Amino acid sequence: MNFRPRSRDEPEINLIPFIDVLLVVLIFLMLTTTYSKFTEMQLKLPVANTEAQRDYPREVIVAVAADGRYAVNKVPVNGRGVDSMARALTEAARAGRDSVLIISADASAAHQSVITVMEAARRVGLTQVTFATQAGAH
Repeated sequence: MNFRPRSRDEPEINLIPFIDVLLVVLIFLMLTTTYSKFTEMQLKLPVANTEAQRDYPREVIVAVAADGRYAVNKVPVNGRGVDSMARALTEAARAGRDSVLIISADASAAHQSVITVMEAARRVGLTQVTFATQAGAH
């Protein structure tokens, strides 16, 4: 029989693997969590900070009314189709492809009305398109 006292090693808990596992779980949860605020998001457009507006010397301003009527540089456009808008943009864009198209759409205008203007601009060759907004309450 062996009656010698044994040297007992104290068991120690190694925390480094435990922390590694917790970090992996935390990253996994952060990446897979769905945020319910995205489904509750309410949009109210157009509103933007207009402190630093740029001055466009060769601008073509297209106004889109709430009922779908158009005006190019304050001249009403006959018709609501892409072809009539393209003709009006061709006449208004004196600088050619260097012209900047500014779409100033009513906040309650149909999305299709704005897409019609963008499609007409694509057909005419106007690639510089921007949207006019108004300053809103923050």
